[in-house]
Amino acid sequence: MKMNVIAMLVAFPALVMVGNVTASTAAETRPDVKGLYLLTDYPAVSVRPGTTSTISLRLQNYGLAPEHFALSVDGAPAGWTATLLGGGQPVGAAMPATDQSVSLQLRLDVPADADIASKTLTVKAEGQGNNVSLPITINLAKELPAKLTLSPQLPALRGTPKSSFDYTVSVKNDSGRNLTVSLAATAPRNFETSFTESYGTQELSSVPIDAGASKDVKLKVRPPSSVDAGSFPIEMTASSGDTTAKTQLALEVVGQPRLTIAGSDGLVSARAEAGKQSTVPVVISNDGTAAADNIELSGSAPNGWKVEFDKKTIDRLAPNQTAEVNALVTPTDKSLAGDYMATIRAASRGETASTQFRVTVSTSTTWGMVGFGIIAVALLLMFGAVARFGRR
Repeated sequence: MKMNVIAMLVAFPALVMVGNVTASTAAETRPDVKGLYLLTDYPAVSVRPGTTSTISLRLQNYGLAPEHFALSVDGAPAGWTATLLGGGQPVGAAMPATDQSVSLQLRLDVPADADIASKTLTVKAEGQGNNVSLPITINLAKELPAKLTLSPQLPALRGTPKSSFDYTVSVKNDSGRNLTVSLAATAPRNFETSFTESYGTQELSSVPIDAGASKDVKLKVRPPSSVDAGSFPIEMTASSGDTTAKTQLALEVVGQPRLTIAGSDGLVSARAEAGKQSTVPVVISNDGTAAADNIELSGSAPNGWKVEFDKKTIDRLAPNQTAEVNALVTPTDKSLAGDYMATIRAASRGETASTQFRVTVSTSTTWGMVGFGIIAVALLLMFGAVARFGRR
């Protein structure tokens, strides 16, 4: 069948026009252009045998009355399936309105044993005296080898053992097919690692990535709380089949103070007398890897008690160093004899520690003597009354 074809095959949409009108990229934008066009952004594409490929088309009507156009595809080799789709389903005709276009897709199912050679398929739209066609070149190519690329946004992070180390890494699939990429990380002993989506919390071990696309994942690393200051290497691996990509990450742990509180000789008990201030020796230790500055001391006890310190603040406590202060504990004068709990706390720039002390309270001997005297007087009065009135 005779075809009137005008196509631009490199970097511009293909334009095919009925009659004597010359089609070009400039013609598509001229206000006086008139006619029917079949267009595609990519009139020459590469397809891998054994796959399905989709090419976007559109049937453009410039200044013509709406008309029914039958659609067809010529030149498909034996074993190939060429289907025109509109709105996601196979179509056999289209009717673009005046100065409007209809979006189409050419779906190609290429058999796996297809010859590695270029093929030309022609898409046609035929109406009542207006016919238009568009040749599309299909280049068959073997599959490109799979390739993965890892690109961390911040390859080196620094923090304390309590910090959150989150590395965002872009995983790119540079191959010609969709891949399911497995993720793994190698870290020092007792370091915990996990992967999540960039903006999610669900842990994962693999991610699907389309051909030529990228996906961001987050690698979370949690060092043990007892880790010493230093630099630690982290290695992330992405793999799919025989393809593997790796990237090196750095994690630096800086020193952090760690406070502990105990009594003198390790004891956490003390004695006190109701209504009187008692001195309780307290030992503050820094078992961390960095100095603790401006350590604030505080305490709490039963309602009405007072807990004070002879030294409210410790200016600086180096690693593996201790300092002794005195807690001044005063029970209420109405406290009954028995055991009570008092809490001593220390805080330095986010680092805190607390310990409970058992305080054994005894009542004053003076009040005991007074109480004994009152009881004795009461007994004498009772016996006197019995002796006096009993004779009657």
